[in-house]
Amino acid sequence: MGERTQYAPGTFSWADLSTTDQDAAKAFYGGLFGWVADDRPVGDGVVYSLMQRDGKDVAAISAQPQMQRDAGLPPTWNSYVTVDSADATLERAKELGATVHAPAFDVMDAGRMAVIQDPQGAFVMVWQSKDHIGASLVNAPGALCWNELASPDLDGSAAFYGGLFGWTLEPFEGSPTPYLIVKNSDRANGGIRPNDPPGMPPHWLVYFAVEDIDAGLAKVEELGGTKHAGPIDIGIAKIGIVQDPQGATFALYAGQLES
Repeated sequence: MGERTQYAPGTFSWADLSTTDQDAAKAFYGGLFGWVADDRPVGDGVVYSLMQRDGKDVAAISAQPQMQRDAGLPPTWNSYVTVDSADATLERAKELGATVHAPAFDVMDAGRMAVIQDPQGAFVMVWQSKDHIGASLVNAPGALCWNELASPDLDGSAAFYGGLFGWTLEPFEGSPTPYLIVKNSDRANGGIRPNDPPGMPPHWLVYFAVEDIDAGLAKVEELGGTKHAGPIDIGIAKIGIVQDPQGATFALYAGQLES
């Protein structure tokens, strides 16, 4: 079981869902993963729901900002990468060709964050932790276990993220399609694959671990979600791509997990 008390810079450390129906989403993910909500008021009637498994923070669910709703953006799972300095990371990101969508700002005493869009078009958050490190449980059933970028330009994405976070990228041997494993120091930290189908907006996809892929996919549909793909056997695991009832896409993973 991957319990965490800190994260090395460059590591995916958190995921949160921005959704059009916060209460319905909490019920869906509670039914799917056994998550329990710890609702935290953050001002102006807004609540940030920390979702817990066995008393440990694993993710969060919040209401989608009105501006995003008005723009017709779908509910989305956001991926966060821990950094030493959100401000310095933003400056480096701009040097590497990224667009800053939200300059660094403090999230009360929890930490400092920013939102960037990489040169290929995918959004990613950077997180400078203070009181909140991110997930205190990962790589376990009901917890975050992988982050995967769908990109129209694998070489361009590899160069950008390598320059931003110091990642190295290695080909996944035996994969029928090009797939790069992200390494942060010596630990696997995610993957990069081509956009499929071509033309899909570039994005980071979050994976949550389950004990059984067939049962997990069936539970998604029982709770009103949609199965888009799976089960897919990738050798070390079986995976599935699904969508919650509000329209946010995520993935299920049943297989080998790092500690």
